[in-house]
Amino acid sequence: MNFSEELKKKTASAEETVLKYLPKDAGFADKVREAGEYAVSAGGKRLRPVLMREAFLMYGGEGEYIEPFMAALEFIHNYSLVHDDLPAMDNDMYRRGKKTCHAVYGEGMAVLAGDYLLNLSFETALRAFDMIPGDKSPEEREEIRQRIIKGLGILFRKAGIKGMLGGQSLDVYAEKNGLTIDEDELLFIHENKTAALIEAALMTGAVLAGAGERDVLLMEKTGSDVGIAFQIKDDILDVIGDEKTLGKHVGSDADNDKTTYVTIYGLEKADRDQRELSRSAIEKIDSSGREAPFLRELILSLVNREM
Repeated sequence: MNFSEELKKKTASAEETVLKYLPKDAGFADKVREAGEYAVSAGGKRLRPVLMREAFLMYGGEGEYIEPFMAALEFIHNYSLVHDDLPAMDNDMYRRGKKTCHAVYGEGMAVLAGDYLLNLSFETALRAFDMIPGDKSPEEREEIRQRIIKGLGILFRKAGIKGMLGGQSLDVYAEKNGLTIDEDELLFIHENKTAALIEAALMTGAVLAGAGERDVLLMEKTGSDVGIAFQIKDDILDVIGDEKTLGKHVGSDADNDKTTYVTIYGLEKADRDQRELSRSAIEKIDSSGREAPFLRELILSLVNREM
């Protein structure tokens, strides 16, 4: 397997899937649709939908009903980025080498664009019910319907107060009130703000494929390892990364006097811990007894990424 070529193909496929579910016209409300599309179309790794499909394939999933979930997850991720970049939060003017949504469309429209993408995620994920294969028996169709219901619960729970939103809330509250967070609070932020949607990707992919409870829990723990390692790497790159490669300002955490994994533990331990978490994630995948060579390589690539 040529991992680089496979990654390009899978990323392009995920990109096509995500963009396919963006509405093309919204009448008098078209400006907010345009702002939302701008945010989603600004590039990115499409890591979460790629992970979701890989988990789906890993557990023998078949059918197109996973596609609305892939798009919905990416809409949730991008709504969170639009809001993260706002002046009231991180106040970033560039992301992925392009001006952020509020820098182009204004703060108010960016708020609405984020709201639009979150609501669009609900609308999109529900379209999976319309994609249950018609050639299945009634029993098989009902089984897939139950998988979709379970997948919806996972996806939106992980995006909520017990997931991404909860992590964001502590992060913002601490930063805006000048509070110093401790190790446990930082882990809570990383586990929820970043890892929750990666957990959602792997868990939902497994559920939609028909995986059992043990395997879904295994995917949740794998996603936790991957997500925390991913965020630690982000913290590292904010210190030593290249602005041209990252497509955004380096050193923003220090500029904002923000507590990160690096400020608490230092660069050496941060690098060591994110590698250990990645190794732990791969061990969990191996313990599933499933063949997932691309997924293993993808996790390793996240440790060594430069952007």
